[in-house]
Amino acid sequence: MSRTDLTTALATRLVDLMRRSGLREGAHVTEQWAADELEVSRTPVRKAMLFLTEVGILERVPNRGFFLTRDARALARPDLSQAEDVEESAYFEIADDYVGGRFTGSFTVADISRRYRLTPRQSDRVLSRMEGEDLVRRKAGGRGWEFQHVMATADAHDQSYRFRMIIEPAALLEPGFTVDADAFARHRRQQEALLHGDILLLPRAELFQVNASFHEMLVGCSGNQFLLEAVRRQNRLRRLIEYRHQIDRSRLAGQAREHLRLLDLVESGDLKEASAFLATHLNKVRSIKTGIDAED
Repeated sequence: MSRTDLTTALATRLVDLMRRSGLREGAHVTEQWAADELEVSRTPVRKAMLFLTEVGILERVPNRGFFLTRDARALARPDLSQAEDVEESAYFEIADDYVGGRFTGSFTVADISRRYRLTPRQSDRVLSRMEGEDLVRRKAGGRGWEFQHVMATADAHDQSYRFRMIIEPAALLEPGFTVDADAFARHRRQQEALLHGDILLLPRAELFQVNASFHEMLVGCSGNQFLLEAVRRQNRLRRLIEYRHQIDRSRLAGQAREHLRLLDLVESGDLKEASAFLATHLNKVRSIKTGIDAED
């Protein structure tokens, strides 16, 4: 597990600890208490607490320490049944195995059940979900399943971001570009919610959808359906490989702030600056996710 993945995992454990401990809004959360309870050293705990500060779950007061910004019970997500947990786990196992090259070729429901320890009914539900997201399809004649063409390599992911760096900034400069005030307000609320805890609390699939739909909304304001369809297709293709990156959430606060800055620029009417900012934003994210240095 990378250091950034460890920060995300430890922050999640700390949220669970605060919830189990019934901490109330304003509670003082000390590094030593968290380190003792989680049985880790104070250094990684401090990094996790700084991350929780960045996403609005903790507040850092100079010379006093960290304090909870809301009742811990308010951090709880709707409970999933055990069956749903098993299916969610299998969904991401399948995705990781495919992207990692460990699962190729056609397959049947029985194959999924056997490989991922699911009942036939659970396998059907997982495959139906993946089919609805254009990740898998039924083979001709209905005999078995196969993966759709999706991105599964770093090079393809890099090329996808380069394509988006051409399409998305250009969409902001289209002559028919018009701000959709209701959509902007909705996406502003979603990005602000990410900075108030949702970065850590939302499921991976929902996190991806929040950010993918943000970019689709911006391009949709161009009024150019060809540009919008191109971006939607990229989002369908990159879904599986992006899910892998959602394991590490420590970088997402910066992206959410940049999304809010982008909304500000567009609403101010400075579309040329917004277009340049979007290109820089995409290049920066490309560098982080593909491991290829951003260009000046």
